[in-house]
Amino acid sequence: MDSYSKRKNIILLLFFFVGILFIIKLFSLQVINSSYKRSATRNVVREVVDFPSRGLIYDRNGELLVYNQAVYDLMATPREIGIFDTSSLCNYLKISKIEFTSELKKAKAYSKFKPTAVVKQVSPSSYALLQEKMYKYPGFYFQTRTLRNYSHNIAAHVLGYIGEVDQMAMNKDPYYRMGDYVGINGIEGAYENELRGKKGVSLFLVDVHNRVKGSYNDGLLDTVSVKGNNLISTFCQCFDYLNFEFTESYLSILENLSNGLPGFFYNHVVHFDLFFSEFFS
Repeated sequence: MDSYSKRKNIILLLFFFVGILFIIKLFSLQVINSSYKRSATRNVVREVVDFPSRGLIYDRNGELLVYNQAVYDLMATPREIGIFDTSSLCNYLKISKIEFTSELKKAKAYSKFKPTAVVKQVSPSSYALLQEKMYKYPGFYFQTRTLRNYSHNIAAHVLGYIGEVDQMAMNKDPYYRMGDYVGINGIEGAYENELRGKKGVSLFLVDVHNRVKGSYNDGLLDTVSVKGNNLISTFCQCFDYLNFEFTESYLSILENLSNGLPGFFYNHVVHFDLFFSEFFS
């Protein structure tokens, strides 16, 4: 009888400890570990990055040299993509089906959960036509970006340009993500940290048809983007015009001379500002 009672107590203790383990595990999953909550939240919440406007660049006289222009990127989150009419979407975007499918495969290879730009710099007319029809294309949405425009076709070597960030830059600075733009060279590259600003993030509630229903948690978790700093350079566009005209005339004279005099050649012209004693190229 005592042996039976001992076995009974051991079995009860085993059940008790197993029950405690289950309770601890459930508590960990539902209270401590938030990964399941985040996974469920991703089904109804869309994270949209608010890209800041890059800082403007002026010359020494306050004349605008570089400014921003709004463009639209079609973003795709592969995990959320449902059945849609590929042909009609490509017609709206004015791209080939092969090109679109190729970009979509790249997005899936990069990440099934992170949004990726599959069509960049969509025209305002295509954007306007598609904006009201996005419910037909689950997993896709538009994101506003800014590109650089130049007031005059001068001093490209001084001002530099922006381009899409590469993997090396993303590894070096976690601020960048795939599809971001970064200053490559010139002023754009040298003052990238000052010009780029700071991204913001907005969270939106979406329904099963991928339509935005409003801000998540009344926008309390949103962050505001910070515009990049404007820069004033010592460069002067008026002197570049003079240099350009002088160079054109000078090269024309040298070319005529080289054609008329055998063995005569030229290879380089240096622009020099006589007023401010600065080399421009």
